[in-house]
Amino acid sequence: MLLGIDTGGTYTDAVLFNEEVGVLRTAKSLTTKHNLSLGIFDAVNTILDDEGDQIRMVSLSTTLATNAIVEAHGSPVCLILIGYDKGALERSNLGDAVGKNPCVFIRGGHTPMGDELAPLDLANVIDTVKEHAPSVSSFAVAGYFSVRNATHEETVRDIILKETGLPVSCAHELSSSLDAPRRALTALLNAQLIPQLQQLILAVETMLDQKSIRAPLMVVKGDGSLITAKTALSRPVETILSGPAASVVGAHYLSGEENVFVVDMGGTTTDIAVLKDGEPQLNKDGAIVGGWKTMVEAVAVHTFGLGGDSEIALSPSSKSLTIGPRRVQPISLLAMQYPEVLSVMEKQLQNSRIWPGDGRFALKLRALDAGLSSLSRLEQEIWEGLQSGPVALNMILERPAMARPLQRLIDRGLVIISGLTPSDASHLLGLQSSWNTDGANLSAQLFIRHSEKEGILLGLTPEKLAKMIYEKTVTGSATTIVETALSEIGYTPLSDKQKLGHDLFNSALRDKITESHSPVIDFSINLGRPIVATGAPATTYYKDVAIRLNASLNLPEHSEVSNAVGAVAGGVVQKISVLISSPEKGRFRAHIGKKQVDFTDSEEAINYVLSYVEKQVKQQAQECGATEITVQTSRHDKIITDAGGDQLFIESRIFATAKGRPNLAA
Repeated sequence: MLLGIDTGGTYTDAVLFNEEVGVLRTAKSLTTKHNLSLGIFDAVNTILDDEGDQIRMVSLSTTLATNAIVEAHGSPVCLILIGYDKGALERSNLGDAVGKNPCVFIRGGHTPMGDELAPLDLANVIDTVKEHAPSVSSFAVAGYFSVRNATHEETVRDIILKETGLPVSCAHELSSSLDAPRRALTALLNAQLIPQLQQLILAVETMLDQKSIRAPLMVVKGDGSLITAKTALSRPVETILSGPAASVVGAHYLSGEENVFVVDMGGTTTDIAVLKDGEPQLNKDGAIVGGWKTMVEAVAVHTFGLGGDSEIALSPSSKSLTIGPRRVQPISLLAMQYPEVLSVMEKQLQNSRIWPGDGRFALKLRALDAGLSSLSRLEQEIWEGLQSGPVALNMILERPAMARPLQRLIDRGLVIISGLTPSDASHLLGLQSSWNTDGANLSAQLFIRHSEKEGILLGLTPEKLAKMIYEKTVTGSATTIVETALSEIGYTPLSDKQKLGHDLFNSALRDKITESHSPVIDFSINLGRPIVATGAPATTYYKDVAIRLNASLNLPEHSEVSNAVGAVAGGVVQKISVLISSPEKGRFRAHIGKKQVDFTDSEEAINYVLSYVEKQVKQQAQECGATEITVQTSRHDKIITDAGGDQLFIESRIFATAKGRPNLAA
């Protein structure tokens, strides 16, 4: 038997799986971010009794990395740039990604041929590490042309490990492609995600130990393949889109569909991928998540900040509702966990003064990811005040000076706001009954009071508000699929300036069943492929979504735990590529990490690299837990003809891919 676990922003899913029979048992429990072990134990205990010795593999997928990037909840990191000029921060949005994290420029770096551009400034490196180590959770190191020579990156990494013991992300280990700012961005994101993935894997390993499960632990990468937990800890950025990738693998397994739109609607995001001939399409240029263009090869997933837990807010400019992209904890869930918030909201309703924060609470989301010194005095005050449970937002914001410190804690992912969401609206409409409907009702009433004070959405009842939220969630979900379909044929999403396009969309996707009058002109959209919908909220919304798109809908059995199914249905895949350049005519250089090997014959260089990548990629696959490994190699030569008619070798890139099945414990 195999055990699949998926930890999402709202739910943790578990599946007991047999390769011959398929899904045996499933379970869902709430994700407990303050202590991930609790939610994982709850889910696994539901499906597993004393059968721990029968488990041959445990596989984990997660949306925590994706959600952290979408919601800008990265841990504090120091980015060290070797040989970069300060203009690099203006490229690839690197400066925006760095934000308030320390970023230090160090003299050094290499040329495109791998020769040293300038000596590494070791004294500056040591001073930088000692200065920033107390206030960060990890370091990211990116050297100029480190993919052609990684010596400086590895030297800085060794210094950091010796001086601090903190995790280090080296850019050359995450991508072999050029574009130095994007490579630095990928290293930065990787470093920001390490503490969160460490917490998750530690929680799973604790559960395995207590249940006497001795099976290997695997983690789903963003391309749907599997790696060992140890590998994932060093390269957590590769788990970007892990959840969506597992969902695609699981959706294909559960539905049997070959050419479909796979939609995974969770609490934080809606992720859409296109399945062609049963294979997920890969974004070879790098996954784009939360607006950041990384260098991580992953399933080509279109991620939208729309989920069951998306924040419902008012837009004064358009005098309408907005949904997302930030996730908040549903107030009905908070009221179930902390019933005392009901009396707080009742008092707020009786208060003649209307505050913007009525019906909203702040609560601790997860453990501190760095030392207490990483918090300002006011941040520490808020943090300590939340240790015993949620606090009404109005109480914290009575002092205006608390607004910015609170927002910093939210941006760091340490604190979350609880408020009105689509999940609460579903409770009010009787479409969901998992949590506390009274909490949703009170929050809706407070929301309406505030909207009327602002002169927006007048004359609403909680039920009318819930219907409005439901309708906006359905049309928003349908729009995400249409935008995905348009991008597949080369069109970019509609901008805000394209009013006619938006109006046509809105007309086609409106609720035609209950409308009371016929439009002057009627439009419709006919989606050319079926939809396979997965994720807990999908059953609530996607029947209506499919109707609006005139599409067939497949809601397979166990679709609500599709990610956990995909976690155990995948295989191990590892890839490697090595560049051969020509520094001068008649000389051919293989760039292998910090090792540069020169040859006088191009075919000799190619044969040397082919032998190296075959051995290296097979070793990587074995380290990632694979057996029954097959290796495929290919080469891409860039050769031009000069003015004299002679052929001139520019470069050759050698690729190797190893595939295998997880090595199940005996």
